[in-house]
Amino acid sequence: MSKGTETRNRIIAKAAPLFNRKGYEGCSMQDIVEAVGLEKGSLYGHFPNKEALAVAAFQYAWNETSRARMAKMDTIANAIEKLKIHVANVVSLPSFAGGCPLLNTITDNDDGNPALKKMAREALKEWRLYLQSILQDGQDRKEIRGGVDPEEVATLMISLLEGAMALDRVDRRSGFLERAGRHLNSHLDTLAFQAQSRNFE
Repeated sequence: MSKGTETRNRIIAKAAPLFNRKGYEGCSMQDIVEAVGLEKGSLYGHFPNKEALAVAAFQYAWNETSRARMAKMDTIANAIEKLKIHVANVVSLPSFAGGCPLLNTITDNDDGNPALKKMAREALKEWRLYLQSILQDGQDRKEIRGGVDPEEVATLMISLLEGAMALDRVDRRSGFLERAGRHLNSHLDTLAFQAQSRNFE
């Protein structure tokens, strides 16, 4: 890896938590200069403008978040159990510094920066399609009953988890995310192919 690439990666890693905590408008290039320890001119040598750096920072933050949420999922073959691990990861693992980058970016850029809004939309789609693929594979292997709509379940999971995260930020003592996780685990059990079989016994 070249020195220039190392410097660029260091800038992104330092900038990502700042943008995630402060938002696009709240985070200045001077904040990043102070965090990275470089002159402002050096930053612009790697990124043409603040927007380009913010986009790279979001991608970094989301990649780190996604990697944590997918931890240990590849150790389980069964689709239901795989999704339960995913739920447990989202509920129990520490968030990226400043909270979920997807939630923060959607909230911060609803009527704000269009490039970041587009990145958030793509990240959301990527997450939904990932969950859908697990559900579809589970149906193909007869682990999940055929009447289940993978897109609907994936959308429900994301909505509950992200919504609960938002509520926990308002009142951490209420444990919205933990409750959402328990509800999703119970719901996932009802999707199992065996549950359908027992209805005919």
